[in-house]
Amino acid sequence: MSPLRRAGRIALIVALVAASYGAGVLTGVVGTRTSEEQTVASKGVLDEAADKIMADAASPVSRDQLDRAAVEGMLKALGDRWSAYYQPTEFDSFQAGLDGRYTGIGVWLRAAQDGQVYVGSVQPGTPAEGAGILAGDRLVSIAGEPVGEKLSDVAGQLRGDAGTRVTVVVERDGEESTIAVTRADVASDDVTVSRLKSGVQVVRVSEFTRGVGAAVRKAVSPAALSQQAPEGVVLDLRGNPGGLLTEAVEVASAFLEGGTVVSYEKRGEPVRHLDAVGDGNTAVPLVVLVDEGTASAAEVVAAALQDRNRAVIVGGRTYGKGSVQEPRQLSDGSAIELTVGRYLTPSGRSLDGVGIEPDVVVSPRLGAATAEQRALEVLLGLVAASDLAERG
Repeated sequence: MSPLRRAGRIALIVALVAASYGAGVLTGVVGTRTSEEQTVASKGVLDEAADKIMADAASPVSRDQLDRAAVEGMLKALGDRWSAYYQPTEFDSFQAGLDGRYTGIGVWLRAAQDGQVYVGSVQPGTPAEGAGILAGDRLVSIAGEPVGEKLSDVAGQLRGDAGTRVTVVVERDGEESTIAVTRADVASDDVTVSRLKSGVQVVRVSEFTRGVGAAVRKAVSPAALSQQAPEGVVLDLRGNPGGLLTEAVEVASAFLEGGTVVSYEKRGEPVRHLDAVGDGNTAVPLVVLVDEGTASAAEVVAAALQDRNRAVIVGGRTYGKGSVQEPRQLSDGSAIELTVGRYLTPSGRSLDGVGIEPDVVVSPRLGAATAEQRALEVLLGLVAASDLAERG
């Protein structure tokens, strides 16, 4: 073999060996992770991303901020505006609110279908009432920050230490107003009972916090009513944003004797039926007042009494929040609130996005006083019909 051919063959062998060695190196790199890469993989991509953001992002950010953003991002993936995340202090305030006590300005909020947030109702004697905030006001900004869509975030902005001031911009009749409110400790009385000159007893429920069911049952029990001999009862649920489902069932039970109040189905579980408890007052004539601010658990009560032919519903179409939320506390004391099911009325209706069509419709444009007057007229008609039936 000539020297030239031998040199070419050697060069080819060297090239093949080099190629084989190179392939082996490449294969080794792909198939074997370094200890650093194994550590990253065991931590998870969320931890990896958080580490890189905290180390390299131009704007500094804490791990707590990133954790909150991650949880909120996961909830956003659900596409459910009722799901919410509460930091530990926020969850404590949320729980206190269900007990009927909190520090804030004294309003209940409602979210419109277009994502805007409105004042659903104003509690009597609170800073909000004193500052001139009215039910129906649209919240534009709080402390200079635009109002978002999540009610939990908006409520958190309004709450704060007693004695601190917060500036709220509201829109009313197309005009914006800036209102400064001083926060205070609010201990709400969510059930108020009054007696009209006509002999009608009005029971107003502003929210379904703990103890509301027992208070309503006591107010309308045959023993309590026999002392006053009222012509009938108006249950006023206008502006009631809901609250605890157990309390709503108790309120409906005050006027029913057994039977289903509401049912709902959770994923992977059979339908759960919640029945009326105890012996309710099934004799007193009853009218329920509702409006577009009547939502969630308040709609459960109105729908149950309507489906069971126990009451005449008067007012405007209700909000239409027919979903069930439950909180799940996390290890650090924070919590996520998840939609876990949908309400069904005793007749099987879903109220979600639909609401309740009153038996006697009163346009919101006519005002609250007109709705109240119409409710009294309907109630007195029920009383007259009851008297005729007894005599007949």
